[in-house]
Amino acid sequence: MQPSILTRIAWRTLLALVIFNAISAVGGAIAMLFTNGLGMPQSALDGGPFTSYFLPALILLIAIGGTHTLSTVLLLRRRKSCLFWTAVAGFAMIIWILTETAIIRGFSWLQGIYFGAGVAELALVFAMLGIVSWLPRIDLGIGKTPKS
Repeated sequence: MQPSILTRIAWRTLLALVIFNAISAVGGAIAMLFTNGLGMPQSALDGGPFTSYFLPALILLIAIGGTHTLSTVLLLRRRKSCLFWTAVAGFAMIIWILTETAIIRGFSWLQGIYFGAGVAELALVFAMLGIVSWLPRIDLGIGKTPKS
């Protein structure tokens, strides 16, 4: 059975979001590591658990960049676990943003974009799993070997 146009759009949107988040997290983390915070004031860390931007950058690289990169690879290969790891990546993004805003005691439009991206990832995963009625679950051919 061929996936519907709505399912194909959802799949491509999910893949685009995950790729965007992977590139942003890995690039941002590497930049933070080499610039000690990308110009963010050291005072933003006052009262929090970190004394420099090194550990937050490392966490961003591994927890957000790593899960999104893994999710990207699994989605592109259409592995059975791709939706699971995409949900993990989406939850990680949401937790990252909520924790970040609590530590720095502030909020910016950029955090809103990434929070929204994490929520959108989860919404699309739930839709692909058939949890929402507007996009019924169908066989996407995930985990199957192509016929010769």
